[in-house]
Amino acid sequence: MNTKVPPLIAFVHRWLDSDVGHSFRTTPTAIVAAVIAFVCLFCAVFAPWVAPHNPFDLATLELSNARLPPAWSEGGVSQFLLGTDDQGRDILSALMYGARISLAVGLASVVLSVVIGVSFGLLAGFLGGWVDAFLMRLCDVMLSFPAILVALLIAGVGRALFPNAHETLAFGVLILSITLTGWVQYARTVRGSTMVERNKEYVQAARVTGVAPLRIMRSHVLPNVMGPVMVLATIQVATAIITEATLSFLGVGAPPTSPSLGTLIRVGNDYLFSGEWWITIFPGAMLVLIALSVNLLGDWLRDALNPRLR
Repeated sequence: MNTKVPPLIAFVHRWLDSDVGHSFRTTPTAIVAAVIAFVCLFCAVFAPWVAPHNPFDLATLELSNARLPPAWSEGGVSQFLLGTDDQGRDILSALMYGARISLAVGLASVVLSVVIGVSFGLLAGFLGGWVDAFLMRLCDVMLSFPAILVALLIAGVGRALFPNAHETLAFGVLILSITLTGWVQYARTVRGSTMVERNKEYVQAARVTGVAPLRIMRSHVLPNVMGPVMVLATIQVATAIITEATLSFLGVGAPPTSPSLGTLIRVGNDYLFSGEWWITIFPGAMLVLIALSVNLLGDWLRDALNPRLR
């Protein structure tokens, strides 16, 4: 009797049997990085159910539990495995909730950067002429400023214009500030690939048959230029998360009521030299783990999608 295989399991089997899946199965570094990234993502997404405490519930916080060391150290309490911060919040729970915010901001900014950058890159590479010249000069202007400086400027202006804004608007300004510094690389990458693809036979045939330019870009050119974009987006997730942490560390990132990893590092930095090292070391280690695992996955994906490197 034949049993129907669920679509998800069938998709996983097909992917593992593909060239990219075989490359993944034979690359221990990619497997370890994927496991670390999955664990971090799982703990962040399901933080309300996985975290032992709710670090932002003021009714459960007690100042008598402030700055407790990790459970294995002298004076530690088993209730707080990684210790507590200056307000008595459980560090382990704060890491899960903080990673949730950092990952959400990083992923949202990368998705928005991809949409803007790929759209501009397709237009510049396919149309050429003054459109290409204008968009590339705009990219040059954006690249002439340090990315963190532009993000600081946008985040600072947004906070000045909306001092009493809701948290959602504050996160929107933060995502926008990171997006405005990240779309340029996608635009330049897609432009170069599009300029190669637009002169190939299948694009010329589509033009001769009267297919609209917008449809050619969407249906013919776009699928063939998304390989480099996928690799760049994977690597840029780590960059966006670090940028968000930097802005939060400088005090213009996530709001204090919903601290991210950068905010937790900034809070712990005030106590680093007074002996409470765990308040800043553990958030910093979490940030390094996320960024390193994503970067390693990006390096593997770059090699897996490039036949010359196999």
